[in-house]
Amino acid sequence: MTKSRIMYIEFKVDGLVGPARIGRVTFSKSGKTIYYRGKQFQSLKGSGFKANFYDVESGEEYWISGCRKDGDDTLYPGVPSVVEIDADVQEEYWTEIRGLPERAGEVQIGSRGKHTAGGREPE
Repeated sequence: MTKSRIMYIEFKVDGLVGPARIGRVTFSKSGKTIYYRGKQFQSLKGSGFKANFYDVESGEEYWISGCRKDGDDTLYPGVPSVVEIDADVQEEYWTEIRGLPERAGEVQIGSRGKHTAGGREPE
């Protein structure tokens, strides 16, 4: 059986920020390769700038990480401001990861970012 996990996937368009999604990825047997939506990603092994994986075919860089319980998966506030959630993981994301089953039908989140300046604002 192939191991899978719901993760945050952000395409680094300009090297710093880009569009993001929350979706289910699968892993190779060794765990060194990640697969998502027909793309194959391998680790940058610490050599990327604000990126930790690259698309094997195109060389484009991505930030791929586990989803945070608070939903602040982006690095900086408002970048990207809206994160799409794949339809096949919406219920599991809202109930298992976020602990908010009443939001299970929502298809996107607003992320304030891990490095939000000042205090936390209510969601």
